[in-house]
Amino acid sequence: MPPPFTLVRLRESRDAFAHALDIAEEGGAGTLTYVGRFDLAEFAVVLEPGEPLHTARRAFYAGMVALTDALRAYAPPNKEIAIDWPDTVRVDGGLVGGGRLGWPSSAKEDEPPRWLVFGAMVRTVAMTDKEAGVYPLASALDQEGFGEAGAVQLTESFARHLMRAVDAWQSDGFDGIAREFQSRLVRERNASRVIADNGDLLVRRIGTDSTDRRDLRKRLLSPSWLDPKLGGPRL
Repeated sequence: MPPPFTLVRLRESRDAFAHALDIAEEGGAGTLTYVGRFDLAEFAVVLEPGEPLHTARRAFYAGMVALTDALRAYAPPNKEIAIDWPDTVRVDGGLVGGGRLGWPSSAKEDEPPRWLVFGAMVRTVAMTDKEAGVYPLASALDQEGFGEAGAVQLTESFARHLMRAVDAWQSDGFDGIAREFQSRLVRERNASRVIADNGDLLVRRIGTDSTDRRDLRKRLLSPSWLDPKLGGPRL
């Protein structure tokens, strides 16, 4: 694990994201919780932004860039790794997981939050006995030819790529992160997309004067890729 991170390994029955939220205040920036499951890569990292919450949420995009970079490092050639805005990761169209963001319930929008937690889950092995094609919109890394890319490898790769993303943000500003994230979005026909200062996605239909504003804060309150009953990515 890269030096800035403090690894906290949890038992398989634990929730990395929930535990990171619980210990964020005490653990501080760089605390990285991790669950070593066979079928799922699950990890979360504590961040301490120095800007108001309403702009600090853009850290979520840096986390998603790092997550998709971690997957790209192990992906077979020509595999498309794309993001359904804002939080779902797909490999060749199949849902494999996603990211989420947490912040203190008492945090005020115009003040820096004490901490943020970026968490991610990626389905590494398909555990269902169903025949292929029963869940055409879901997938797992083993089904996509990722080989030995398990929870440990993805967690370490994510940590390295998150360091690079944060360094790039600090040295060159958020614009580079925004461009990286936007380049990975699932394509929308006849649309141009821009990330607003507060993280909202502005979508303008080419040939029209209308702009659709998609609220990042509201979308992060309920991860679209997560099945609460399964405790993992949707099928």
